[in-house]
Amino acid sequence: MEAPAAPHNPAESELIVHSPEQMRDLGRRLAKLLRAGDLVMLSGELGAGKTTLTRGLGEGLGVRGAVTSPTFVIARVHPSLGDGPPLVHADAYRLSGGLDEMEDLDLDVSLPESVVVVEWGEGKVEELTEDRLHVMIHRAVGDTTDEVRHVTLTGVGERWAVVDLGSLSA
Repeated sequence: MEAPAAPHNPAESELIVHSPEQMRDLGRRLAKLLRAGDLVMLSGELGAGKTTLTRGLGEGLGVRGAVTSPTFVIARVHPSLGDGPPLVHADAYRLSGGLDEMEDLDLDVSLPESVVVVEWGEGKVEELTEDRLHVMIHRAVGDTTDEVRHVTLTGVGERWAVVDLGSLSA
């Protein structure tokens, strides 16, 4: 992975990922920075690598079960195999009602003791907490075999003001 110029804000980092394996590895490294109570919002086009990144998060957190896209079940809970937090993986793609519809999933109840990852959560889950990590994944669109992804991680709130996301470029 390459990182462009050093980020001006420690709560923001931009990375270039060249393959699904590197995206998964980024997830494993990001998991080391996460703790119970963290909300991670994933945004990006279909096929950008949101679920692949979440697979890496699950591996890094040491949770049970294969991390797959929760599109049709909306949310999955992956309990920890050790003493770490469980991973709650939600997909808000099919939900149009914002936080009202998301409340049916009880993410606010799960959040304090879990790491909650929400795909397509932008504009729907920000009200869950003032502290969140937004991961935007950009990829070339159209008929292309280009696997390069541009990943921007932006921490919001006091929790992320003290986390150096630039450390993920290593």
